[in-house]
Amino acid sequence: MLAEQTDFVIGVDTHRDRHSAAVLASNGGLVDETSASADRGGYATLLGWARRHASGRRLWAIEGSGSYGAGLTSFLDQQGEWVVEIGRRVRRNGPNRAKSDPLDAIEAAREALSQRRHAAPRAAGEREALRVLVNTREGAILARTAAINQLRALIVAAPEPLRASLRSLSFAELVTRCARLRPGARDVTTRASALALRSTARRIAALSAEARQLTREITHLVETKAPALLEEPGVGPISAARVLIAWSHRGRFHSEAAFAMLAGTSPIPASSGQTVRHRLNRGGDRQLNRALHTIALSRRATHRPTRDYIDKRVRDGKTTRDINRSLKRYLARRLFRLLERSAMT
Repeated sequence: MLAEQTDFVIGVDTHRDRHSAAVLASNGGLVDETSASADRGGYATLLGWARRHASGRRLWAIEGSGSYGAGLTSFLDQQGEWVVEIGRRVRRNGPNRAKSDPLDAIEAAREALSQRRHAAPRAAGEREALRVLVNTREGAILARTAAINQLRALIVAAPEPLRASLRSLSFAELVTRCARLRPGARDVTTRASALALRSTARRIAALSAEARQLTREITHLVETKAPALLEEPGVGPISAARVLIAWSHRGRFHSEAAFAMLAGTSPIPASSGQTVRHRLNRGGDRQLNRALHTIALSRRATHRPTRDYIDKRVRDGKTTRDINRSLKRYLARRLFRLLERSAMT
């Protein structure tokens, strides 16, 4: 247990402009609490405060170490401090379920004390670069989808002569034609529709080009950091990037079971009476779970051993959900071991 490994735990509730911190003794007793600005000066203030009130073996339990707490986490790591990551969903006990930043800091420290295993903070560098690029690409794809839906809606409501000229075109031809429209008609409705179609089509083209550029950069980073991932059947650059972002670096997880738990693919017992079964895990990193689901779908369509496995499980009487859970659990185990081995070479 953590109480046997450290004398003090410092819980930190992170926010954009200010961080709240609380020092707890290893027995759970509150020693002191404070707050500091979320900048380098504030980080130094927190460290000095911790050295005064937690002069023995100490551990920092930081919420949001990959977002608002990233700066503090990096600063403490450079100073040789022991830092672990605490999830945003901290348990709050008690009848009134009171909430404040100091209370959140105390609960973060108590959360760390209650856990047997602790996740190391995610690494920066290439992992952080991948996270930024993947999230930006995701935003571009969502905006492109919204623009495509808007373009189709505009065509449905466009005046008949304009709509008739666009009806039989493929999607690529439609975007190209609309991007070249000249809103010079005298009819105000036709002119407005042509202007709206041109603007929306150009937005689609720009977002498509942006997504392609980001995909190329993501692919290059994945090929540099973990080329073996892309050699796996069904693993594309975006799915590989999501797996890398969650895995981060060798040693972050103590076992492949912990990685599967993060991925939401660990089996949860749901047995009752003479029925013995497991159900899907709805927790964990849903983006990682989504990546594993995408890989599983691709393998179902193109990978002969996967199709043979599915046929066997169907003959055994397993449901589609059971088969999907087993597939994603297998993928989590295989990809984790692949990444751990590649990090050693």
